[in-house]
Amino acid sequence: MANVSHRSGDIASHPDVPEMSERYARVLGGQDVVLVDGPIFLLGLFCAVSPWVVHFTASQPNLVVHNVILGVAIGVLALGFTQAPERMYGLSGALTAMGVWMIIAPWIVGENPDAGVIWTNVVIGGLAVALGLVCVATAARSSAGQ
Repeated sequence: MANVSHRSGDIASHPDVPEMSERYARVLGGQDVVLVDGPIFLLGLFCAVSPWVVHFTASQPNLVVHNVILGVAIGVLALGFTQAPERMYGLSGALTAMGVWMIIAPWIVGENPDAGVIWTNVVIGGLAVALGLVCVATAARSSAGQ
């Protein structure tokens, strides 16, 4: 019978280590901010449902549509960052711009917004700006390293 026992040894002596390391780096090449993709998706999800969470569906109908559309757009960006990071991180500046827009939108899109609406959009916008800047910095670092 063949000896099929597994020895725990050091793989450093394996002849294919350089090729495996190169392939691993290529596969994970754009995943520098993998921990940011999830929060961006959750931010988009919260943005989309915020009119019902903060209860401004009746008082701010234009802002409801606005937040749903921007929430879906942020969620799609997050999914893009996850699926094709090397192509999508060029759009991380768009996330930052969307965050700035979210901050000022209550006064432009809304009609006489109350404090809850303002704070919700300012927090969502601020987080989008911060996460977008992290993605921009990572994309810049990745492109400088190539």
